[in-house]
Amino acid sequence: MNEQTYSAKAIEILDAAERHMRSGGFDAVSFRDLANEVGIKSASVHYHFPQKGDLGEAVVRRYTERFLTTLGPADDPSEAVVDRIKRLCEAYKTAVVTDGLVCLCSVLGAESPKLPRAVADAVDAFFKRVLGWTETALQANPDAASTCSLKASHIVASLQGAMILALVTKQPALFTETEVSLMAEIGR
Repeated sequence: MNEQTYSAKAIEILDAAERHMRSGGFDAVSFRDLANEVGIKSASVHYHFPQKGDLGEAVVRRYTERFLTTLGPADDPSEAVVDRIKRLCEAYKTAVVTDGLVCLCSVLGAESPKLPRAVADAVDAFFKRVLGWTETALQANPDAASTCSLKASHIVASLQGAMILALVTKQPALFTETEVSLMAEIGR
């Protein structure tokens, strides 16, 4: 579902649920807390999202679409590989440095074995799509040789890990160090 399919109140619920999940995981969300936060009854949250799994899946799918939209096209032939990967770094950096939050799917990924199946599948889909985007982004422009030996999985894992480390230690420079290192390797 895209953002336009949701009512304004459902979007408020999704926004609140995402904040709770990004700061405390799936179990940090309760329908009662969400209802209080958005000014409705708990039954109204259930009206929009009958089960917590439905809500979790909707939050992850919406997050995935927004994240990938932010990244833009992975295969613009007029754009250098380094510029594509820079956008990926910026998407993660915005989360940790600007928002002070970790990637939603990083938090939920760590909980994946105990999540409702639909939520775990949506988290899996996020990572597959981000890895696919990164693999495509790493492909050299047809008329330019690339000496980058990094794999998409290494880049995504490095950014995810750097984001968590920077947040936990309250040292955003740790993320920047990882970004600079990756960009130097890609720019060779």
